[in-house]
Amino acid sequence: MNLDLVKAWEILVTNFPIFLNGIINTVIYALVGTVVGLLIGLVFGVIKAEAISPFDSRLTRIIKKSSQFLIGLYIWFFRGTPMMVQALFLYYGLSPIVGWDGPTAGLFVISINTGAYMVEIIRSGLSSIDKGQNEACMSLGLSHFQSLVYVILPQAIKNSFPSLGNQLIVNIKDSSMLSVVWVVDLFFQTGAIANTNYRYVETYFVSAIFYLALTTIATFFLNLAEKKMNIKDGGKDFCA
Repeated sequence: MNLDLVKAWEILVTNFPIFLNGIINTVIYALVGTVVGLLIGLVFGVIKAEAISPFDSRLTRIIKKSSQFLIGLYIWFFRGTPMMVQALFLYYGLSPIVGWDGPTAGLFVISINTGAYMVEIIRSGLSSIDKGQNEACMSLGLSHFQSLVYVILPQAIKNSFPSLGNQLIVNIKDSSMLSVVWVVDLFFQTGAIANTNYRYVETYFVSAIFYLALTTIATFFLNLAEKKMNIKDGGKDFCA
């Protein structure tokens, strides 16, 4: 079947409110998944990057090793399996226990899936910070927690910003997998329209244009934010 651009335009105009509803839901899921995933990544990334000191007590070492092992399992599972499989497994597997609906399960899945990637992104960002930064902060009277929150993490996030932004782009596209648990996103609405008019090529062509527009707009604003971050701090270390 050949692509009929005139028919594609008619489908766009006729079904724009339906497409718009799907676009809004796609953006919401991508943003919520990225923000919650980042919060997970910040907490677990710090724990995973925490070195085991020879001065730590035996109990502290056990807690650190156990926590890092469990976080490693979490990353291994959610980075090693497709989000679609995770959505189906968690939705149907946990529904009898938590009694949730598809959209709620979808938000949960995209958030914890994103978190698994964010952990490694944050850990990598923390590893890129010169260890002398922490020592310099402590020499100025800051505690380990204060130097981490006010100095180290901001620099780690800045260094990791391109990867963090890329995760938002990925979520805009991968949120389409959540349609299997009745999340009414752009992909779900596209399928509903195509199943009504039987013009699959033109309908999915319109959908592809919308996805391309969303990722292009997101990329533009992320690049703008990155440039402003670089200009603001001038590339200087906080405690140097």
